[in-house]
Amino acid sequence: MQGLAEPTLVLEAESWKDWLLIEKNYSLKTLESYYIDLTGFINFLRDHLGYPPGIKDLNHLSTIDIRSYLAKRNNDGLKRSSTARAMSTLRNFFKFLELNGKLKNSVLSTIRTPPRPKSIPKALSIKDATNTILEAESLNDIEWLGKRDKALMAILYGGGLRLGEALALNQKDLPTQTDENGIIRVTGKSKKQRLVPLLPVVSNIIHLYLNVCPFPRDPSAPLFFGLRGKRLNPGVAQRHVRKIRSSLGLPHTATPHALRHSFATHLLGGGGDLRTIQELLGHATMSTTQRYTDVDQTLLTNVYRSAHPRARRSD
Repeated sequence: MQGLAEPTLVLEAESWKDWLLIEKNYSLKTLESYYIDLTGFINFLRDHLGYPPGIKDLNHLSTIDIRSYLAKRNNDGLKRSSTARAMSTLRNFFKFLELNGKLKNSVLSTIRTPPRPKSIPKALSIKDATNTILEAESLNDIEWLGKRDKALMAILYGGGLRLGEALALNQKDLPTQTDENGIIRVTGKSKKQRLVPLLPVVSNIIHLYLNVCPFPRDPSAPLFFGLRGKRLNPGVAQRHVRKIRSSLGLPHTATPHALRHSFATHLLGGGGDLRTIQELLGHATMSTTQRYTDVDQTLLTNVYRSAHPRARRSD
């Protein structure tokens, strides 16, 4: 943001980032997205006003200024979901400035943000999810790396974990191999913890990986190691999933997060109740979990249309 705004505004933006990280426990990925949104707005203001803006300019913003910003995004072809997030970012930043006595402008409260389009999670079929786990091991020539990738896919699908949650696990978080009702404690968004049962088949896959892993068994050590003995990098894990996707001919929606969606969708299809699924996924609200009812209905409709005799006939 240097050069786009007056130095005092740049400093406030940096303080805001620190506040979100330390006080609000925002993830680094969310912080990056928010900062990109704010930088985009400041860049717009610089062109809109004709000079690098400062805090005093934020105090003088009018409804017309904000509507010009929204019109610019629309003309640039940006999605409604992206604009909704950008407006949320601005409200957050303005609130921070107001809390610190640097701003008093309620212009954002007069603007109605475009509603976010409702997205339905893209789940894999049971067969594709299972094949993803099996294929993970066969695509690596190094035995322990293949078993590591298989273990990672297994815990994402078997426990419904986010990729970051799985990679943050340490060996001490695992139940003992003889514990058939093992529970792992997962740290999710905003550092909230939840308990997730670890299926015996998943536990067995993980211990098979650890038995051949060349790095020492240490309770405080990462569960998933990278090639050089450090904690596995998310980018490396995502790259392996892309290889699996290509090998199996799966769509681009087959990502690590798709295994989490598949976990929830298949639980629901198997008779699991929404409240339990909400707890297992670590969702703060039931409305987030209820998206999976749409997924399940979509899957049922697709099965019906492909299997029912009348659905296949044109008359």
